Amino acid sequence: MTDALTKLMNERDWLMADGATGTTLFNMGLVSGDAPELWNVDKPDNIRALYRGPVDAGSDIFLTNTFGGNASRLKLHDAQDRVGELNRVGAELAREVADASGRTVIVAGSVGPTGDIMEPMGSLTFDSAVEMFHEQAEGLKEGGADVLWVETISAPEEYKAAARAAELAGMPWCGTMSFDTAGRTMMGVTSADLAKMVESLPNPPLAFGANCGVGAADLLRTVLGFAAQGSERPIIAKGNAGIPQYVDGHIHYDGTPELMADYAVLARDCGAKIIGGCCGTTPEHLRSMREALEARPASGTRPTLDQISEAIGGFSSASDGTGDDAGQPARRTRRRRG
Repeated sequence: MTDALTKLMNERDWLMADGATGTTLFNMGLVSGDAPELWNVDKPDNIRALYRGPVDAGSDIFLTNTFGGNASRLKLHDAQDRVGELNRVGAELAREVADASGRTVIVAGSVGPTGDIMEPMGSLTFDSAVEMFHEQAEGLKEGGADVLWVETISAPEEYKAAARAAELAGMPWCGTMSFDTAGRTMMGVTSADLAKMVESLPNPPLAFGANCGVGAADLLRTVLGFAAQGSERPIIAKGNAGIPQYVDGHIHYDGTPELMADYAVLARDCGAKIIGGCCGTTPEHLRSMREALEARPASGTRPTLDQISEAIGGFSSASDGTGDDAGQPARRTRRRRG
């Protein structure tokens, strides 16, 4: 039987994902250092409101409040024995909101990195990572998630462990990495590396791509890198709402709804099938993105790097990490909207 996400992707030229979880929860009063996943049980109405934001703004897919819901991260809050409960409840609340929407909305069970470093650089073994991800996946599955959504991964071994966990849980999955270090992940993976790796997995994702990172322009350059590999697998783009700035004691993202509307259309033209936002992306941004995707026809051609930087700002590094100039100073380009 075809899974819900594949069915929807087959029916549509593009799908819109959600925006920021952490930004929204901090605006609701979450304190830095606290575990957002505990709110699934302690403040369920807040989590319902979190989920309704993107759904009401037109998102076709939204992520559960379970990014740090693995045993390693929850151990920091003495909640390592509550992995199943917190993930199940997070997915149940999401299922409730999705089913009440009156349309097909995909519940994506968010699975973030363990927070540990994989061997041989660190102590986390592949089998231990699989075990942690599998425990989380089973909770999300029990709660009614349509798909596992592995995100913000840096190490290829951890990505592969998540793939194995999804297989053990019998769940379809998607997986994104964060390319935040001169076009590469923190562990050195390039866009070309990921595009090749997903095709070699025994249990490949339904869709793959990039989330978070530095700015929206850098993320689109990474999407172009995926597309250049010729993969026919759907690509995911979830960029931050502009560049983070420290203002009055808080992190503020400078991307306007208009900028994110331009980003969404560019993401589609770069080759992304699933388009959303990451840090700083609010329902207001999402509404503008949805309106732009519906109103502006596809260009039919890939945008150039100059067109991207002219529309939404310059790049933080000179290349996407795959060329000889990787890591050199970025070309500074005028920003049209901030």
